[in-house]
Amino acid sequence: MIRLQNIQLAYNDKPIFSGITWLVNDRSRIGLVGDNGAGKTTLFRAIQGDVALDDGAIETSRSQRIGYLPQDLVELEPLPVMDYLKKQTGHEEMETAIRTSHERVASGDHRQDGFAALLHKFDSVSEAFLLRDGYGFEARARRILKGLGFAEGDDARNCREFSGGWKMRIFLAVILLSEPDIMLLDEPTNHLDTESMEWLEGFLRGYAGTLLAISHDHMFLDKMVGQIAELARGRLTVFKGDYSHYLKEKERQAAALEKKRELQKAEIKRIQAYIDRFRAKASKASEVQSRIKQLEKFELLPDHQKAKQVHFRFPEGRRSGREVLAVRELAKAYGGREVFSGVNFTVQRGEKIALLGVNGAGKTTLARILAGVEPPSRGSLEWGYQVQAAFFSQESQQNVDYGLTVWQEAREVDGKASDLEVRNLLGAFLFSGDDIHKAVAVLSGGEKSRLALVKILLGDSNCLILDEPTNHLDLKTKEIFQNALLHYSGTIILVSHDRHFLDDLVGRVLELRDGRLNEYIGNYSHFIAKREAELAADENAILPSPCSDPTAAPPRKGRTREERRFEADERNRQSRARRELTGKIEALEEEIAALEAVKARNQGLLCDPEVLRDSPRVQELMKELGDVERRLKGILPLWEDAMKRLEEVEMQDKCQ
Repeated sequence: MIRLQNIQLAYNDKPIFSGITWLVNDRSRIGLVGDNGAGKTTLFRAIQGDVALDDGAIETSRSQRIGYLPQDLVELEPLPVMDYLKKQTGHEEMETAIRTSHERVASGDHRQDGFAALLHKFDSVSEAFLLRDGYGFEARARRILKGLGFAEGDDARNCREFSGGWKMRIFLAVILLSEPDIMLLDEPTNHLDTESMEWLEGFLRGYAGTLLAISHDHMFLDKMVGQIAELARGRLTVFKGDYSHYLKEKERQAAALEKKRELQKAEIKRIQAYIDRFRAKASKASEVQSRIKQLEKFELLPDHQKAKQVHFRFPEGRRSGREVLAVRELAKAYGGREVFSGVNFTVQRGEKIALLGVNGAGKTTLARILAGVEPPSRGSLEWGYQVQAAFFSQESQQNVDYGLTVWQEAREVDGKASDLEVRNLLGAFLFSGDDIHKAVAVLSGGEKSRLALVKILLGDSNCLILDEPTNHLDLKTKEIFQNALLHYSGTIILVSHDRHFLDDLVGRVLELRDGRLNEYIGNYSHFIAKREAELAADENAILPSPCSDPTAAPPRKGRTREERRFEADERNRQSRARRELTGKIEALEEEIAALEAVKARNQGLLCDPEVLRDSPRVQELMKELGDVERRLKGILPLWEDAMKRLEEVEMQDKCQ
């Protein structure tokens, strides 16, 4: 439970929280929304205890653990990823406690004072370790890292080797592994590809605690939350339902308020007309005075200040040929590592295409090749007649002139937009008022990216190649941008992890996976459904035998004597291998069963008060238990390897 009691906070006389009172019940799932600068992140930091309030209080249960994912990049300790996860989740401390307690009990004497306390401590730390699934920590950690997009073996790499986005994923893994009672996630999908987002949503569906999330991801909020808390002008308003329902409810409330406002105006007009008509009549003086007082008591509803609706249409570029782009056998490699190969596709005029794939699959590389920023290793691409392509990437912020103002830089574009249209577009992309006179040199990285995007939108093009164009846009700006793209008459190739943005925009998906390109006709939701069906079919399909060659010709009926003899020898060899492996597995299973029996016996004896009073006996049992656990740790991989080899032999038998 989180309780906010009349909290107040102001920065430079600007109110951030104006007496907010709010109760968040356990297991709530809430999306926190509001304009940039409304105070959403500040509210999370206040709940975390990192911001001092001017007045009021925030209460949480002392026993509740909070996991907070900040939006800003974090710096990690120079440790291997697995060691960092253990340290940050408290697992390392638990491992140390159970090891120290084990050593003290093993070396202690039951006749000494305090031995009973040692045993109690050992029981406590052992129970806590089991309750936290301590023995399964590394397996859980690797599953989470894999879900967040890490490759096998990344858990052994140093945290400092990773880029900022991957460091945020490591920090997110810490929170997921910690299983806190309350999760505060500030833009959790910012550094995730679409596949990792889908995995995270599946993970959070099984999370039993309280979830509060700040997100510009429409689809994430629709899937994850049951309430929307809107922070605006220092006040908090809570809406039941997901984000889509919140938008509809806001429209309904605005319409209802407008109707109430019109009725109020009509009533005031009617009363004023009565006053004006009978003001001079003495016989109506009391009624007139009554209506004057009635007017004075009216609490006038303020005129509705509709947010200025910004609409932008791309300048009409020259009409290109029907086939915009033809890609043939495209491949790219860096050093000895091949990113992708055998990429073939064509693009027709007016198509809106999403280019998707996990991080590292080569989406940005392919986009850069299409834009001519870097060459392919092999293959070719051919642009169609009169195609004028424009390319946006995160590096585009470097292509702005630091010696100009925002307005001057926007007007440098040789396009058809009027001054008013340029000013409106700058406002839509969060350059309002005097912001347009800011020097480009003082803009943040995100502001420079937005300005670079504005320049591309103002240009004269008929094909857009856009790499993550929505990264620095809020929900309102994304809606304006999306609407402009929907009405764009040219062709779009789009790399994005914003699933809602893609869903309403594209009609075709090209996915890079395992170095190959897969094509799906339809929007993002259709792509996800189709891909899940394909993956499920692959899992249920009978895999071909590793000894078979799908490209080989079928066996001839008239085989030679040497060929038949070779096949018979091969069957005999496999039969011997199967017998040897079966015997080895049976022997290993007998040894495992014996070791498990000794382990169970010793654990039972160590719970016997009579035995615990015999210190030498306790030490002997603990030593034997340690030996058994070490032997089990060594023997289980041998059993798994033998089972795997037996499965391979049996699979080869089936293909004979």
